[in-house]
Amino acid sequence: MPAFLSATENGVVLNVYVQPRASRNELVGVQGEELKVRLTSPPVDGEANRLCREYFAKLLRVSKSSVELVSGERSRHKRLLVAGGCLREVEERLAEHLMKA
Repeated sequence: MPAFLSATENGVVLNVYVQPRASRNELVGVQGEELKVRLTSPPVDGEANRLCREYFAKLLRVSKSSVELVSGERSRHKRLLVAGGCLREVEERLAEHLMKA
């Protein structure tokens, strides 16, 4: 199991490093024990947090309401909970995108 993923009784937790104000939204790869993602939104008024949740919901093919910010509201280092997510499915869907990165 990758270091950036962990299973909990509520779902799957992702450790994410966010680079705001990028030219496009993209999953870059693994940086240390986190997934690195570039997002177009600035880190102002929660915009980067909102886009981060929406981006991972789309990437993992789950509803937006299934992805919630657990910690890191004002940090580039974030923890996202994919509520009700299956660890194996999340890992497989991320692997598809990491191979392209």
